[in-house]
Amino acid sequence: MQWDLADLRLFLAVAEAGSITGGAARANLALAAASARLRGLEARIGTKLLERHRRGAALTPAGQALLHHARRLQGQIAAMQGELSAYAGGLAGQIRLPANSAACEAFLPEVLGRFVAAHPRLDVVLEERPSHAIVRAVAEGAAELGIAAGWAVRGLESAFFARDRLVAVVPSDRVLDGPVSLAALAGESWIGLAEGSALQEHLAAQGVPRLRLRLGGLDAVCRAVAAGGGVAVVPELVARRFPVGVVALLDDWAVRELFVVARSVHGLSPAGQALWRQLTEGAWGNSVSPDS
Repeated sequence: MQWDLADLRLFLAVAEAGSITGGAARANLALAAASARLRGLEARIGTKLLERHRRGAALTPAGQALLHHARRLQGQIAAMQGELSAYAGGLAGQIRLPANSAACEAFLPEVLGRFVAAHPRLDVVLEERPSHAIVRAVAEGAAELGIAAGWAVRGLESAFFARDRLVAVVPSDRVLDGPVSLAALAGESWIGLAEGSALQEHLAAQGVPRLRLRLGGLDAVCRAVAAGGGVAVVPELVARRFPVGVVALLDDWAVRELFVVARSVHGLSPAGQALWRQLTEGAWGNSVSPDS
């Protein structure tokens, strides 16, 4: 049986997104092309990998088995590329970095910008994932390292990266004395992120009401709030960029510590070790701005 790495990457994307549509988008493929590649993969294996239904796609037992091996294979390929690049005149290749929403949008753009500037032949693929999925990907070898909330970090080596404070944002002309609990905002008109967002999954677990407007990123959410569309919960570092009212939350879950995680720091590829140093040596002590 011959394996196509592009097919395996697509299968991983579909499994993580929970739908062929979402997986095709992550793999930058048209839906029809992605469906055809998946059918071809199932035909070569000789069994179904996905149970397709109206609301997405679920893995069959064979799909679960392939997912386990595909994750390990992806991690091994990344490690191989990183190690071999060290013999070719400097670090080169690609590092996959899964991270939660707050890390992706509030902390990492500048950090990773400096990293790729210092390593011109090294690419980073930043992937937004829920913290539990990040820990699983690193534990199973699908990624060398990741950034996850402290509550999810189990059985991995870790180092502090940042303290993330979630706040409520309201239109700037709205007077709302804080701090407040999430429950006190239950009757508001809520704006949030698209389904599958790591932060939105976290907020849903805390009881955020039904969203009236879903958008593709935290900047877009804050812009909609500034326009008077409703209220939202976002990282404070993101909120401070926009003309919105920022209200502290009383809930314990609103303050999270983020950690860089790896199965073994000493076992990282040269590229992975370089990224680990970049992420941990410049750790953010607190996300709160000086004037807050």
